[in-house]
This record gives sequence, C-alpha cells and structure tokens, in this order.
Amino acid sequence: MTFLDYLISVDARTVLMGRMMQKLGVDRQLKVVADHVAVTNRAVDRCRSCGHQDDCTTWLDEHQQADNPPDYCRNRDLIARLQHAARQR
Repeated sequence: MTFLDYLISVDARTVLMGRMMQKLGVDRQLKVVADHVAVTNRAVDRCRSCGHQDDCTTWLDEHQQADNPPDYCRNRDLIARLQHAARQR
C-alpha cells in the first residue's frame, strides 16, 4: 500500500464514521465532549481498523435513520455514550 492509498483509506473511513455519527444523531454531541479532538481521533482509528467498510457503506445507504449502529461497529460503545449524554441534556 502506498502512502497515498493509506491517506485515501483513512479519508474514506473518516467519511463513513461521520455518516454513522450523523445517521445516529450524535454528530453534534461528539463536538461538545471534553477533549473532542482526541475522542474523534480515537473513533477514526477504531473505524480505520475495522474490516467492514463495504458492509458499513451498504448499511448506511440502506438506513434513513437508526437507533443503533450495526453490531460490528467498533464505535458502538462511544455512540451509546453519546446518545445517553444527549438524552441527559
């Protein structure tokens, strides 16, 4: 894999993560958590290390909205915490 391929892969998965956060309604909540840059970077790393990029793309395309991410989502716990925090506001 070239460095350019790596950057494209990271960018594509960052887009998937953003779509997932938006689809589940926690994208704004992610921006207000303490140290949101570090939290976001760790979420991107988890997404980048996931082997379900094609499955995730399909899932996102097939769901207009959802309450929970797919079972394989490595950011499932983070999303649940963000949803909980949003309900507390």
